[in-house]
Amino acid sequence: MKYLLLVCGDEESYQAMLADPGFLPDCKAWAAARGDGLIATGGLEPPADATTVRVRDGEVLMTDGPFVESKEVVAGFSLIECASREEAMEAARTHPVARHGTIELRALQP
Repeated sequence: MKYLLLVCGDEESYQAMLADPGFLPDCKAWAAARGDGLIATGGLEPPADATTVRVRDGEVLMTDGPFVESKEVVAGFSLIECASREEAMEAARTHPVARHGTIELRALQP
């Protein structure tokens, strides 16, 4: 089954990740340990650089910035394939971001 790990946090946790000299090497090691079970992973631009797109009654409405004003942001993602939810939870638990921010785990619907 495929699972999406949403990398979330606030400005303080983001700065803590940047200040942690082991963070990026740990992320690379975590990704390597997933092997073929890692489908994709990546960071996202800040919410201030987002474009929000809506279509209402055939009219396209585009807005600069995030859809929701929030102190928490989605900073990245990892898409993994695991045999069980328990295996996916272990992957989330060992993700380096979990030391500073939050990993939100969601199964993809079949």
